[in-house]
Amino acid sequence: MSNGTSNDVSGAITNLLETLGKLAQQQVDLLTSGIKTAAGLIEPLGKTATDLATNIIGALNQVLQSVSAAFAPKK
Repeated sequence: MSNGTSNDVSGAITNLLETLGKLAQQQVDLLTSGIKTAAGLIEPLGKTATDLATNIIGALNQVLQSVSAAFAPKK
């Protein structure tokens, strides 16, 4: 009877360790997925911000050229 109990405890410990390993792997997978998702979101936002800044600078440049042309002496 002692041998049966020993096998039961050993099996329970093995199952517990397998479950803990699976949980740890799921946590790693979840973290990896979160990082990939965040990177996927940041990339288009960065491009959009860069495009917006470029457009604003271009618009300001046109405004300054127009103002300069308005104040430039006429020939």
